[in-house]
Parts: sequence; structure tokens; C-alpha cells
Amino acid sequence: MDKQYYLDYYMAERNHWFFRARNTIIMEHISEITKDRRDLKILNIGVATGHTSELLQKFGTVMSIEYDNECYHFTKSKLPNLELINGSIIELPFDENSYDLVCAFDVIEHIEDDNLGVEEMQRVCKKDGFVVLTVPAFMSLWSHHDKINHHFRRYKKSEIKNLIKKHGEIQYLSYFNFFLFPFVFLFRKANNLLGFSKNNKLNNAKVGSDLDYFKKEGFISKLLYNILRAEKSLIRKRIALPFGVSLLATWKK
Repeated sequence: MDKQYYLDYYMAERNHWFFRARNTIIMEHISEITKDRRDLKILNIGVATGHTSELLQKFGTVMSIEYDNECYHFTKSKLPNLELINGSIIELPFDENSYDLVCAFDVIEHIEDDNLGVEEMQRVCKKDGFVVLTVPAFMSLWSHHDKINHHFRRYKKSEIKNLIKKHGEIQYLSYFNFFLFPFVFLFRKANNLLGFSKNNKLNNAKVGSDLDYFKKEGFISKLLYNILRAEKSLIRKRIALPFGVSLLATWKK
């Protein structure tokens, strides 16, 4: 990847309607499960250009880890004060029972041995600490978006439940991005059926896939943002949504 790719992704993580809405949902959920503590020791895995780590700092001190070497160096240059190391979720360089909160937002779909990744998250989490992860949902949504982002799989709720139930007490497990699911499903199916992935627009995508659409501030992006963001009230009430583009899982060690 060239530097422009990471710069585009850096901007997307902070400005794209999807990331802004998703991060609002995740951070409010973390605030609720941790009861607004501000003294947590936090590990954030697979941080990309680091914005989720910036957001997590309101809950305590954050250690960040990024596997991709080029992305690590880019983020280190952009955020020199961020505590960031280059490493892998399947071999975390930390002692057992080190962190109050361990996070991996859209990470384990990128690794072949997702079970090992979850075991490592569990290992470094303190007893009575929390592990929070998000993943993309439903292989029926598989598209160029997944290929360009180097995914191994998308998940069903039952698969995530089987992956994490042996590690602790599940606090919350639900799909999210529920209201937009029909539109994403139809878009992905049309994309696959009509071969849009061969289109130069997608092949030359700088950030990649769905993020290239409605990324500029405007009526549609504002509408999409508000639709997705509205789900935070349902998640706050621990309502388990029946389907969605993504999954959110939290368990207590």
C-alpha cells in the first residue's frame, strides 16, 4: 500500500458517516458496561490509523497494537503520542491478566485462526475484565468489499457465540447495522451479479469497497449516519437485533 492509501483511511476513520456512527455505538456500549470508569487499563488490537484508540482514552490508558508494518509506521508518524506497537493478535506480547478491557474492532475476520485470536484476547484480559469485539456478519453479504479488505470470513451470531462462550460470561451479543441491512444486501448482490468489482472505480479504490460511496458530507451521508446511529438506543437497552451487517459481542472473563 502507498502512503496515500493510509492517508485516505486516516481521513475515513474520522469523517466517514459509517465510522462515525459505528464508533458512537461502540463507545456508548463500552461506557455502559464499564459504568463510565476512567481508570481502565485498555488494550486495543488492530487499530489501523488509531482513531478508536483516541476515543478509548476517555476510559483510561490505552495500549494499541497494529499488525501491518506499513500501517504501524504511518500511524506512529501521525500520532506520535499514541502508545502503539507492531504485533499480532495471535501472539500478543503481554502477560496474562494484564488489561481491564480488551478490544478488537473488525479484526478477527482478517486472521485464519480466529479461535487463537480470541484465546489470546482472553488470556491478557484480567479476571472480571471485559472483551469487546465487532465482526462483519453473514457470508451472504460477501463481496469485493471483503476481498479488498483481505477477510477470511463473515460470521453468523451462532458462530461467534460458539467462539466466545467458553471464555466467559456473555454480556451482549447482537447484530447491528440492522436498519440498513436490506440496502447493503441488495447493493452487494447487484455488485456481485453485475460484476461491478471489475469496474475501474472499485479496482482503483484508495480506501476500498463500500467506503468509496457517500463518503462526502451531504444529505445521503447524513441520512445514513443518523439511521445507523439510531441503533445505539436499542443496544443500550440490550435488545438483540435479529440481523445486521455487523456483529457486536461483549463478554466478561
